[in-house]
Amino acid sequence: MENNQKASRPRAPRAPKAATPGVSDTRQSTAAPAAKPAASQTGAVPAAAPKPARRPYHPRRRRPAAASAGTPAVPVKIMPLGGLGEVGKNITLYECQGDMILVDCGIVFPDSDMFGVDLVIPDFTYVVQNKDRIKGVVITHGHEDHIGGLPYLLKEVNLPIYATRLTIGLITNKLEEHGLVRSTKMVEIAPHQKFKLGCFTVEPIHVNHSIPDAVALAITCPAGTIIQTGDFKIDYTPISGGPTDLVTIAEYGEHGVLALLSDSTNAERPGFTATEQKVGASMEALFSRAGKKRIIIATFASNLYRVQQLIDLAVKAGRKVAVSGRSMVNNTQMALELGYLHAPEAVLIDIEDINKYPPEKIVLITTGSQGEPLSALSRMAAASHRNVRVGEGDFIIISANPIPGNEKMVTKVVNGLLKLGAEVIYESMYDVHVSGHACQEEQKLMLTLAKPQFFLPVHGEYKHLKKHAQTAAAVGIPEKNIYIGENGDCVVLSADGLTVGEPVPAGAVMVDGLGVGDVGNVVLRDRRHLSEDGLVIVVATIDARTGEVLAGPDLVSRGFVYVRESEKLLDDARDQVRDVLGRMSAADKRDFGSVKTRIRETVSAFLYRKTKRSPMILPILMEV
Repeated sequence: MENNQKASRPRAPRAPKAATPGVSDTRQSTAAPAAKPAASQTGAVPAAAPKPARRPYHPRRRRPAAASAGTPAVPVKIMPLGGLGEVGKNITLYECQGDMILVDCGIVFPDSDMFGVDLVIPDFTYVVQNKDRIKGVVITHGHEDHIGGLPYLLKEVNLPIYATRLTIGLITNKLEEHGLVRSTKMVEIAPHQKFKLGCFTVEPIHVNHSIPDAVALAITCPAGTIIQTGDFKIDYTPISGGPTDLVTIAEYGEHGVLALLSDSTNAERPGFTATEQKVGASMEALFSRAGKKRIIIATFASNLYRVQQLIDLAVKAGRKVAVSGRSMVNNTQMALELGYLHAPEAVLIDIEDINKYPPEKIVLITTGSQGEPLSALSRMAAASHRNVRVGEGDFIIISANPIPGNEKMVTKVVNGLLKLGAEVIYESMYDVHVSGHACQEEQKLMLTLAKPQFFLPVHGEYKHLKKHAQTAAAVGIPEKNIYIGENGDCVVLSADGLTVGEPVPAGAVMVDGLGVGDVGNVVLRDRRHLSEDGLVIVVATIDARTGEVLAGPDLVSRGFVYVRESEKLLDDARDQVRDVLGRMSAADKRDFGSVKTRIRETVSAFLYRKTKRSPMILPILMEV
């Protein structure tokens, strides 16, 4: 008992000092020990009597709250490394309390001025620099603009991949091509099943899109909850999987959402995106219209909902189904194995066997809806497909809208098919395609349910992001809390507000064949120059001792002029080179750099005077 009293005595004088600084120390030290038994024995002490016993503890409890009120809120950094100001190449890096996670890792297909480039991936410089802090990559769905960059990322940084079942199947197909399946850890996730990555807790939320197993992500960290929608639309009558899980999004909204990052692709379109079932009704009418013709349908290889509808219609019409195009074959086979596609036995046949059946018994599903030069449909239009010869007995449906920039390629394919005599359905009036992205009313619903403190439109060109920002402002998000970012921005969010930190490395890395990043602006500039004006090569052999021209100069032209019709022009240019070499001393000729510069300037000026063209001049001097 004495030990307990001794242990408690120091507490009484300390705490009241802070709580009641005006009271004398001697009075506290003598009164406090006696107050406790007096209160318990008589019960006549006023209400203030028990307070001295509790006072030492109340201030202690309040201190942390008072301290936290004066300290800044925990921040989270959001760093989009791709997907802003463009449609594709989506990748976002999150950082909180030293931990990092990546969301998506996609590609974008090259612009028309990226000569010879196969595809474009994000710049992974900042990811590689922080590889030890990144806990994993979470994927929203299996489209190329969200998973296409994974093989190139995993070659530099070995990170675990978290994705839904179908998405893992699509990723596995892609990693097999690069020999990365065995070295990559892949973790299957599902809606409502939360998982932790460092200080982040991630909950997948089911959303509708043009591919099954698409999810939004609720990312919770000490700074708060961030919802990233991925690509989504709100379809109340989807083919499978149920409507977008608006209930879960609304629950997060009620508890408080720090920020919403939302798909902006269709931000310019009013209303709602049509249901996928609308395509099924239109396709059924077109199947009837085809009559005795063979039906060929081009669509995206990843649009498994569309493929399933076509299989069902083929079964109903008593037709066999074949698929063409490498990605279509791979995706269909994988989806059948995982149970995402269903077809009765003997309905699916190999493309090698389509000529064994009459035309009215065949449905051919193929790639090439965007007019890609090497796609199956493009080869059919050019009459170069190994198994399919298009003619008057074919009824062809292009079940996709051209991606901006692909209109000319699609038109070229359509023209080629029409010239071969086929009937081609490609106009939007036939409702053979619906978008997988939310229009304005769906975006408003997402904003209203999530109730975010801050809003960052993502996934779209600047005009899409701007329009989405205006939609957010219209539903009550304060304009100061809306931020239209750029790739490489470091957006710092907390309950205290939004700031923009130092930008991080971000950009486009071009893939050409097996080369990754070896094609840059200089190479593209040269390719553009060659494509516009051609090349002239000047070759000469010079004696190392005397500087005398032993052979040449000879001129070789490629892509500049037709040599047989321009012999005088090239002869005159050759004379210009001889004059340059003749005016130079033997010592000057040993400085090959100077000689090449003079030849280049002289020949370029001469050809421009004669033709008003500026071909690339490439001098080659050999010393013997």
